[in-house]
Amino acid sequence: MKSSKRLACFGALVLALVLPHAPVWPQGPTPSIGAPAPTSPPAVLDRPTLVPDAGDPVDGDEVTLPAKPAAILSGSSTWDEAFATLKKAFQRIEDELAKAGIGPAGRPVTVFTQTDDDGFRYDAMLPIDRAPEDRPPNLSPDIRFGTTPSGRALRFVHRGPYDDIDSTYETVTAYLDAKNIEVKDFFVEEYVSDLTSADDASLEINIFAIPKQ
Repeated sequence: MKSSKRLACFGALVLALVLPHAPVWPQGPTPSIGAPAPTSPPAVLDRPTLVPDAGDPVDGDEVTLPAKPAAILSGSSTWDEAFATLKKAFQRIEDELAKAGIGPAGRPVTVFTQTDDDGFRYDAMLPIDRAPEDRPPNLSPDIRFGTTPSGRALRFVHRGPYDDIDSTYETVTAYLDAKNIEVKDFFVEEYVSDLTSADDASLEINIFAIPKQ
């Protein structure tokens, strides 16, 4: 999967953006996140999306994103490895939450915080009911707690293989150009269906663009 449409839509980012987070627990040195992940994807079909109603499959629609508590794992990837990297990141969060006795409460969300021609940096987020008052001692230092992006957003729906998502970003770009809308320099993907394989024709993803005003 190439990055050209995403870069055209949101611009090549030079600095990672800092999203509003809940207080972050003190952390020691960050260990490697390359631990082997289970092969079975997290089951998310019974979890709510950020916005309850379904998105428009033909056109963008304006929604209000709630700030939901979330467990967050940050990382980076090349574009070619995007799907595999994100799938492993969400499985890692699932495993860590299960170990800490915390139940997920929403669909997986990726915030792409920095992009260029070679790859991207991301925050993989899994909504939860609430962050624990005391950090579970058996939770990896890689996992922090914060909130999902919130406020006014434009939602677009991608249905089809992840490898074909650039075609949906073409739609996003055309929509924003036609309406002369400027958006913030990050974008959000919410995975409505399970992340099984990059060529899964039944995959459904909500793409959120955040207007500057």
